[in-house]
Amino acid sequence: MFSRQGAAAYKKDLTNTIAFCSLCDNPHTKFKSIHIAGTNGKGSVSHMLAAVLQTAGYKTGLYTSPHLNDFRERIRINGEPIRQEYVIEFTEKMMPHIPEIEPSFFELTVAMAFSYFAEERVDIAIIETGLGGRLDSTNVITPELSLITNIGWDHMNLLGNTQALIAGEKAGIIKKNIPVVIGESMEETRTVFLQKAGEQQAPIFFAEEEWNILRYGVQKGIDLEIRSSENKILALHLDLGGIYQLKNILPVLSAIQLMQKAGWAINDQHVKDGLSNVQVLTGLQGRWQVWKDDSRIVLDVGHNQDGIEQINHQLTKTDYAKLHIIIGMVKDKEIDEVLKRLPKEATYYFTNADIPRALPADQLCEQAIHQQLSGMAYATITEAIHEARSVAGENDLILICGSVFLVGEAIDALKK
Repeated sequence: MFSRQGAAAYKKDLTNTIAFCSLCDNPHTKFKSIHIAGTNGKGSVSHMLAAVLQTAGYKTGLYTSPHLNDFRERIRINGEPIRQEYVIEFTEKMMPHIPEIEPSFFELTVAMAFSYFAEERVDIAIIETGLGGRLDSTNVITPELSLITNIGWDHMNLLGNTQALIAGEKAGIIKKNIPVVIGESMEETRTVFLQKAGEQQAPIFFAEEEWNILRYGVQKGIDLEIRSSENKILALHLDLGGIYQLKNILPVLSAIQLMQKAGWAINDQHVKDGLSNVQVLTGLQGRWQVWKDDSRIVLDVGHNQDGIEQINHQLTKTDYAKLHIIIGMVKDKEIDEVLKRLPKEATYYFTNADIPRALPADQLCEQAIHQQLSGMAYATITEAIHEARSVAGENDLILICGSVFLVGEAIDALKK
């Protein structure tokens, strides 16, 4: 299981997925889809698109990973998690084939999602890649359109150590004659995307060139006014609070525009209503999420270099007296690169998620000291939250970040 073990659990081809899908009568050929890859933002983009499509009246599947609290979060239809009975029945049905195929946890989950969407006859499914794109288990679908949010530094041990190499892996989701939307690009990655799109004769659209944010304000979400390259102006409210969502919303709007032109019945009111209710409609959590029972606490799944830089930008726009950061990381991240980007003035509570892949809190604390960060190690997220709450003043900010798994455990701890 990749989320617990890391690279050792990664299966680097599509053979097992194809084998499992064949056993299930190739469910991925029986529903329409949108395929989403990228280093950061693909979860937010997936949920935004799902919210708009649901609002427009389409029965919408949503496949994302990893989950925060419950495995069933990964597979949803119109925001509702997959039925527990279906998970059990599908797994039992596949059990006789597992010794022969030897699938990864992710491969089995992908086949389960595709089977569920096909059996439930969704109108469309938003499919998020797990890792990379070219060899990702989800890359057996032929979507209505492909979308790549951005390219950043993550999983370099598996995807390559230059942004061009990483872009090449993500660009592997670009299919013959299928339009592709690019959220963010730079010269090094733009060349890769253009070349791949050219080889596949795939129409390519750069969202940054199609939309211009005229103004925005952050108040219980984001209010923004945005203008298209065709001079159309939209006034929108997004219920997700992170300023980084301003980048994510651009490819979402480009994708919707392409779907509208292809005949999907999505109007501007559907877009407005969907984007203002993403969390309620889809169950998205952990994206600059202000905790309902303690407004001092914010949870964010940012965990790599780019994610932390986006958090830093958000902090410059946030009012607080003192900053307290509860952080835990997994062993296979660029830990020093993340730590050196964290604010030096914060008080730190180093901890770890309860998974084998987590870096022990005392080791994280030791590495952090070398980056001039000060704080103490705590054995569990519950202890770290208790200490931060007892120390933090009324106008202080407690940020929990560094690992999707840590944020998931923090949500569980905060509910108790």
